[in-house]
Amino acid sequence: MSGQPDLRALRAADFPVLLPMTTRWADNDVFGHLNNAVYYVLFDSAINRWVGQATGTDPAGLPAMGLVAESGCTYFGELRYPQDVRVGLSVVRVGTSSVTYRTALFAQDDDVPAAVGRWVHVYVDRDSRRPVPVPDVLRAALAQLQGG
Repeated sequence: MSGQPDLRALRAADFPVLLPMTTRWADNDVFGHLNNAVYYVLFDSAINRWVGQATGTDPAGLPAMGLVAESGCTYFGELRYPQDVRVGLSVVRVGTSSVTYRTALFAQDDDVPAAVGRWVHVYVDRDSRRPVPVPDVLRAALAQLQGG
């Protein structure tokens, strides 16, 4: 695709935020590596942890809820328990009511991602569940992640 980065060429330096995470015993599947669904859990946990840290607000306390409207993951390598990992976060796009994140999962000392993900949050009113603008406090924090 024209205009799209080569996901295999991404490196840790392409992500403005790298959050340390730890794998758990239950994360391994019968094949001896992290189950594919665990990558999504790590991405979701890292995004919400960063939102809380960057805004100083519990994500559940923001004036609007960020619901996952789209997610995806391209796998390049295996990770397993026990292993310390880093989740890379960057922002691809901030729209009126949505944020598109690029995520990546790295072994602790590796610069090459084991996986690269795409995560779209759409912000909605808690009662009506209709789209609303990205909360101002989050929009200001997102500038830290843009350009990655």
